[in-house]
Amino acid sequence: MPTAAPTAPSRRERMPIALYALTAGSFGIGCAEFVIMGLLLQVAADLQVSIAAAGLLVSGYALGVFVGAPLLTLATRRMPRKAVLLSLMVIYTVGNAACALAPDYASLMAARVLTSLTHGTFFGVGAVVATGLVPAERRASAISIMFAGLTLATLLGMPAGAWLGLQLGWRATFWAMVAVGLVSLLVIALWVPRSRGESATVPLREELATMARPQVLIGLAMTMLGFAGVFTVITYIQPMLTRLTGMPEAAVSPVLLVFGGGMVVGNLLGGRWADRRPTPALLGSLLALALVLGAMSFALRSPTAMTVFVGLLGVAAFATVSPLQLRVLRFAEGAGQNLASSFNIAAFNLGNATGAWLGGAVIEHGPGLASVTWVAALVTLAGLAMAGWSVRLESTARSRAALPADCVPGRA
Repeated sequence: MPTAAPTAPSRRERMPIALYALTAGSFGIGCAEFVIMGLLLQVAADLQVSIAAAGLLVSGYALGVFVGAPLLTLATRRMPRKAVLLSLMVIYTVGNAACALAPDYASLMAARVLTSLTHGTFFGVGAVVATGLVPAERRASAISIMFAGLTLATLLGMPAGAWLGLQLGWRATFWAMVAVGLVSLLVIALWVPRSRGESATVPLREELATMARPQVLIGLAMTMLGFAGVFTVITYIQPMLTRLTGMPEAAVSPVLLVFGGGMVVGNLLGGRWADRRPTPALLGSLLALALVLGAMSFALRSPTAMTVFVGLLGVAAFATVSPLQLRVLRFAEGAGQNLASSFNIAAFNLGNATGAWLGGAVIEHGPGLASVTWVAALVTLAGLAMAGWSVRLESTARSRAALPADCVPGRA
């Protein structure tokens, strides 16, 4: 990855337009991930499956990301990055058309998995492209701008999809995403340049060696655990709002809009915080997320309080994204950074799949829907523990490196 010049640009200097093209693509792909959460009841009723089974459509998508991210990243490693991004948007568009046409649950699940294969590689490669467009001190902000498309997908796409599904049926939502995919494809083709400084393909063994670095592996684990708590709750937000809080089904879309607004705020705050103080941003955002999830347990019966906490969940959840992604990129510097970045997106989605499955298990096998929030908080606390371990190992390594050679066992 190209390094920054010593002189920092003015804060008012505009980010490259290519970043906003990546934002457009991430908006399209983000819609595919999130809209299903506002359609669970309609899909379950139409396809005659349980709510928990409908929730597995979230897990299926996330597991597809987990598998597809490393496989597609390796398969496209010799392709120019712009060509990779365009190819992924084509697959995304075809996959959403297949979702809209799915005649049964199994077909819908297969189409969701097909669509999901694009997700991890797009965000993984896109994050590397984004950080290569700006100086080193603005990399976290560049990541947050690219991921702003994902937050906008929640702010606009998820509530719009829920409204469209309520008015015209859930299939109409997927047709709308086909249109979004076509527009995103055009924008990327027009705005994203060929990546500057693309080098010869790195040998596979060097990429895999990067993945084996202990701090990279710990970073992937903290990402997965830290974010699993979010999807333990947000996957089942529609039944929580209607069955526990007592809101009408028509109120779900406005509440999801609040969640999306929180994500936009959290994404921007997390990026700026990570630019200035990356380690406090990492630990502080994960702690805030765990606290919000735990405190939400006391708001389940109040429509007003629940709406506030859904917004806070959006802020806390996406404040973690830039610090988590930036940490993995930092420890994967050099060979294999594309692969490590894609694996971290896969880890986010393994967390999503785990959270969706865990929430369903809590609902179906006890202790029930009302317990989903505190279970989610415990999962995120496990991610915080991993982050604390990572920071401690880094501090220990720095202390050892600062000692004279004859004071460190094994060094001469």
